[in-house]
Parts: sequence; C-alpha cells; structure tokens
Amino acid sequence: MTPKSGALLGIACLTAIAAVGCMFELSSGDPDWGTAPTAIILALSIPSGILAFIAAVKDARANMQ
Repeated sequence: MTPKSGALLGIACLTAIAAVGCMFELSSGDPDWGTAPTAIILALSIPSGILAFIAAVKDARANMQ
C-alpha cells in the first residue's frame, strides 16, 4: 500500500462513517444540524466515498509491481 492509496482509503472510511451517521440522524426525525445540512452531507459523502475507494484500489493495483 502506498501513502496515496492509504490516504484515499482513509477518506473512503471517513465518508462511509459520515454517510451512516447522516442516515441515522435523518431517520431519527430531528437531526442535530437540521435536515438540509444533514441531507447535503449525505448526498456528498456517498459518491465521494465510492470514488475514493475506487481510486485507492486502482492506485494500489498500479503499484503492486
């Protein structure tokens, strides 16, 4: 694992945690930060987490040699 792939994997983990937290907050009915900011964080964290994970896997595979 390179530092770049490790950092990307860390970003993917943090965004996944943020997405799960936002889902729980929104399902509770009364999010701490309000519905709109929590929904925005959720909407941004899902695709950015997926993209960071894919980039981490690509970087790790490219540097396996």
